[in-house]
Amino acid sequence: MGKDTKGFFRRKWFLRIISLILALFLFMYVNGSKSGFLRQNTRNNNQSSALMSNKSVTLRMPLDVTIDNNKYIVSGYPQYVKVRVIGPSALVTTTSNTQNFKVYADLSDLTPGKHRVKLKTSGLNSELTSKIEPQYINVNIQPRKTITMKVTIRLSTRDLDNGYKLGRPHSDIQTVQVTGSRDEVNKVNRIIAFVAIPHDAKNNIARQVTLQAIDRNGQTLNVVISPTTTNVSIPISAGSQSSSSSDSSSSGSSEESEETKSSSRTSSRNDSSDSSSETSQSSSSISNEDSSSSSRNQ
Repeated sequence: MGKDTKGFFRRKWFLRIISLILALFLFMYVNGSKSGFLRQNTRNNNQSSALMSNKSVTLRMPLDVTIDNNKYIVSGYPQYVKVRVIGPSALVTTTSNTQNFKVYADLSDLTPGKHRVKLKTSGLNSELTSKIEPQYINVNIQPRKTITMKVTIRLSTRDLDNGYKLGRPHSDIQTVQVTGSRDEVNKVNRIIAFVAIPHDAKNNIARQVTLQAIDRNGQTLNVVISPTTTNVSIPISAGSQSSSSSDSSSSGSSEESEETKSSSRTSSRNDSSDSSSETSQSSSSISNEDSSSSSRNQ
């Protein structure tokens, strides 16, 4: 029996079947490895192509102005500009998230007056391109000027509906510094603290008010005021109308009492005179009766 088993494994057809099975397994293994490798390569290629493909994004960036702020004031330029960034997708995404570049206008070599200036970028990756909107801006450069002015308090009304009177307003700041372009500062006529007064106010008023610089026509000017606010206090007291009304009411009551007293005195006098006249009349009638009776007796 053992010899027949050993002879069975030594037969040619059995060895051929075994070889065929092993060959099939080897073929399937090699094909599976190749397809997996191809899929991995395809995935890596797709990721690489996605990273290397171009992308564009539009960012809203603050505008920096380069100038000597101790000598000049610049006006007329926008606070923000739009920048379109174009380049590899990974770099564009990183730049959009970090915004690690700036947009600026170099005015350091310009003289006072109006100018048209081209905007530039700095700090942007060399593989990226940018387009700024607008590309040019108009600016007005003026010498810087600072003056000192007094604070004027302006009230919305001077008359109250309830007869109360407004006292003299007081501000905790008497003078302020006004800074701006020479042309604007020269137009400043007053620095006012405007206080709105309710018509039915009865108690003292305290307000923190923002200061304003106005010209002769009452128009607000574009200057910097330091400090920007002041505390205003306004006393309120009872007016003459309320006191006069109380005085008139008291005088009226006293007059009424006097009239009452005088009328009572007059009536008492009249009563006394009437009683006296009645007494005299009764006494005369009695004497007349006595005389008549005496004459009858005689």
